[in-house]
Amino acid sequence: MSAVEADVATLEARDLSVAYGARAALRGVNARFSAGELTAVIGPNGAGKSTLLRGLLGLLPVSGGEVRLAGRPLSAWRRAERARQLSYLAQGEPLPEDATVRDVVRLGRGAGDWLWGLLPLRADTEEDEAAVHTAMERTDTLRLADRKVADCSGGERQRVALARALAAQPRLLLLDEPTNNLDLSHGMDLLRYLRCEVAGGLGAVVVLHDLTLAALADRVLLLHDGRVTAFGTPAEVLTPSLIERVYGVRVTVHTLNGRLLVVPEV
Repeated sequence: MSAVEADVATLEARDLSVAYGARAALRGVNARFSAGELTAVIGPNGAGKSTLLRGLLGLLPVSGGEVRLAGRPLSAWRRAERARQLSYLAQGEPLPEDATVRDVVRLGRGAGDWLWGLLPLRADTEEDEAAVHTAMERTDTLRLADRKVADCSGGERQRVALARALAAQPRLLLLDEPTNNLDLSHGMDLLRYLRCEVAGGLGAVVVLHDLTLAALADRVLLLHDGRVTAFGTPAEVLTPSLIERVYGVRVTVHTLNGRLLVVPEV
């Protein structure tokens, strides 16, 4: 990857603050996210995790600081340019029940824009078809291509949503609690899919509640009361003292086969 390409694949919060009315939701957050890295964003409820993702995407007005993409202010990017760099998987994002899995994934290419719900506004290109096929193949949803979303399980739907986001071929993917309401097996599967994409050069920023899943990330950003409490490797952030300080819960952190396991003390 050239120096120019490397710079394009960076997203940075500089002293970022976001407020809802008189309530400050983010307070002077500084963080940098790059392609080829998986970053877990953790923190208790109300810490500002979802707000951070939405602020990074330009979906919320900022009350201070700025967001920079590839070294340029996010506001300087045209929407179409920004969409080629950033993709977003929102928390609990609904999928159209009557659509097929393939058509839902096609939405990631903008090929799912329909006139009166009947006629596509533009035809798929060969590039679109290849991107959709690859995204479905990499998320193990190709075998579900002709199935209706209504007939998919919760884990399958989340993989379909991930395939749709990947079909856009972004450099950076932001995901808000993608493992929410998934059992342990499906949650692990989703993180494995993300790890494979990151190994291929994608940058992923994912909000998680499960601290053991967060330990699979390259870096962990710990938020509390809208501020960054810690940002570093899992071993640096997922410590008993930091977790007790932020969550008010005592834990024991074990290492098993090179992985951290965070176990609450009862």
